[in-house]
Amino acid sequence: MHVYANTDIGKARDMNQDYYYVADETSPLKLYILADGMGGYKGGEIASKLATTAAKGYLESNFDSIEHDKESILKLIKSAIEYANMVVYEKSKENKDLEGMGTTLEVCLIYNNKIYIGHVGDSRVYRIRKEFMRKLTQDHSYVEKLVKDGTITKEEAYYHPKKNMLIKALGCTSYVEPDVLVKGFLKDDIIIISSDGLTNMIQDEEIYECIKLDIKNATKNLIQIANELGGYDNITVIILHNN
Repeated sequence: MHVYANTDIGKARDMNQDYYYVADETSPLKLYILADGMGGYKGGEIASKLATTAAKGYLESNFDSIEHDKESILKLIKSAIEYANMVVYEKSKENKDLEGMGTTLEVCLIYNNKIYIGHVGDSRVYRIRKEFMRKLTQDHSYVEKLVKDGTITKEEAYYHPKKNMLIKALGCTSYVEPDVLVKGFLKDDIIIISSDGLTNMIQDEEIYECIKLDIKNATKNLIQIANELGGYDNITVIILHNN
């Protein structure tokens, strides 16, 4: 498997509040995490790093002690995200400056030709299989709810003024209910994990074309395109190619 990852501050922000982790080749646990933080001065930066580190540590400490069936792995990922939520929430209570900080969180674990996903917020996980790219996660956003309810179309959602409004984030309340799911990860499948700094600037079709054209340089090229279009947010992209 080939892994490509990149992050960029973008053109409009003072700091990069995205944070990610990718397992190296020697790591026994094929774990890939992305968090997009939010909050006042340094709050988002602290929340995203804390959440990523807490979830990673929890999974590494407990993976060997569970049954490695589908239900047990999904339950472990859910527990890891709940633990990360508690860590961020407690930290926000300690310091007045960090009050209300939070983060999105994508946890992806590759095991036995499957990808196990835990998800909170509006960062995204996609899978490309053959000639088709599918979004595997559902944004926890106000606008996504409007689309689901049939109030607006997907096209209208892309340009909606409130598309950044989250209805669920990690660390903002004492408990969070993450989405957990499992999908196949077969030979030649490609997984994309990204923050909304990418997906708010570039349509899905363009992301697909860019990756298909040059997967080795796709993370850099996608970041460059997002910045050329305004770079209004931090941009992070992780690509996993099961070649």
